[in-house]
Amino acid sequence: MIKTTINTNSSAQIKTKRYFSESFKESFVGYLYVSPFFILFGIFGLFPILFSFYLGFQKWNGLNEMEFVGLNNYKLIYSDPVFWKAIYNTIIIGFLGCFPILVFSIILAFILNSAFVRLKSIFRVSLFMPYVTSTVAVAIVFGVIFSNMEFGIANLTFSWFGFEPIKWQVGEWAVKIAIACMVLWRWVGYNVIIFIAGLQSIPIELYEAATIDGATTRQQLFYITVPLLKPVIIFTVFLSTVGSLQLFTEPLIFLGRNAREEGITAVLYLWREAFNNMAFGTASAAAVTLFFIIIIVSFINYLITNRISS
Repeated sequence: MIKTTINTNSSAQIKTKRYFSESFKESFVGYLYVSPFFILFGIFGLFPILFSFYLGFQKWNGLNEMEFVGLNNYKLIYSDPVFWKAIYNTIIIGFLGCFPILVFSIILAFILNSAFVRLKSIFRVSLFMPYVTSTVAVAIVFGVIFSNMEFGIANLTFSWFGFEPIKWQVGEWAVKIAIACMVLWRWVGYNVIIFIAGLQSIPIELYEAATIDGATTRQQLFYITVPLLKPVIIFTVFLSTVGSLQLFTEPLIFLGRNAREEGITAVLYLWREAFNNMAFGTASAAAVTLFFIIIIVSFINYLITNRISS
């Protein structure tokens, strides 16, 4: 009996030691360190997404009990012309903002990365400052610039050239251009920093060889810089596309809570449904629809980038 007991205890100790091996302890500690991210993501990221899918089938004003309505919320938003106008505005404003951002960012990054420019750090910080500036402050300043009044900065400048004042917050294309300019001013510096990082990864020997062969600065830009920056360009286009579909703060501050149809975006539409009309069901349906639109656009970007890279 004594031998049997000793053997049993020793085998239990061996199993315990095997169970709590060094590899297990290291893995446990590693997962313990990264667990706060997944816990916070589950609470503030995954749960709201799943709850939005659930709310898309409910009628709820945020206070009373929920009422299951099936696909009625989706029928309501799909039959609402303002929803499709918001989708159209989002695409147009995104195009008006993303394309100039890409062009100006490459040109400015190429200039700031060149050898003949002095005080590069000051220029880089100056370009990056709009990104870290409060979006609300930026929107307020641009609201003054693109004011409907004759003494607005944009209208005052146009009056010097004999143009009539423009209703920037009312006109169909004027409001889109104003919001696109706001997006351009705020995000061009962020993309410049990314492009500068990509430019610094290009071997300088290529530019030296091109200079010896007599290539101009323009030729170096189009035949060396742009082809080698293709992965960075694809990355920025992807981020800009997804970000433009989620445009919210700029049109909200520029147009106010009762956003007009000329400048309302998809996110602003679902925000208005939720917090102005207290219709969280239709707002969630719009959010789910926008979610799938972003997935489709991201998949199209993925296919295009794969074809370009191959």
